[in-house]
Amino acid sequence: MFITEEGVFDPDEMLSLYASVGWEGYTADVDKLCRGLRNSHLVITARDGSGTLLALARTISDDEHICYVQDVVVNPAHHRQGIGRALIEHLMRRYSHCRFFLLSTDHESSPEGRRNHAFYRSLGFLSYEEKQMAGFGLPRHRPDLRETTP
Repeated sequence: MFITEEGVFDPDEMLSLYASVGWEGYTADVDKLCRGLRNSHLVITARDGSGTLLALARTISDDEHICYVQDVVVNPAHHRQGIGRALIEHLMRRYSHCRFFLLSTDHESSPEGRRNHAFYRSLGFLSYEEKQMAGFGLPRHRPDLRETTP
């Protein structure tokens, strides 16, 4: 396996990877997915010796103060092989100079969330509460923010 930075994204390859983990919010519009990847600060991939895409991680960052890990996607056929860990450790080294290195994941009350929490804790991550921080997000659809025409 090798990890590399990428800036050009094959839509079929990205669709296959994101679909493998059921991230329908991304797979509904593959062109939008690829634009989001291109607009990320950094995208790293893990590939096998033949070049097959195994996993991807991407960040949003000012590369000074904050790095937010937006996606860590590992094809389930390659889970529990250290690939996700290698991607995160690569990013931790790359952004070690940043004051904040953050990510969000599913709530630990869900099966996926329990696995994710255990994984991130094994890498030394603390919850926002443990860091005496809070995270906030707007509801997905806010009708009061819709654009109106005069």
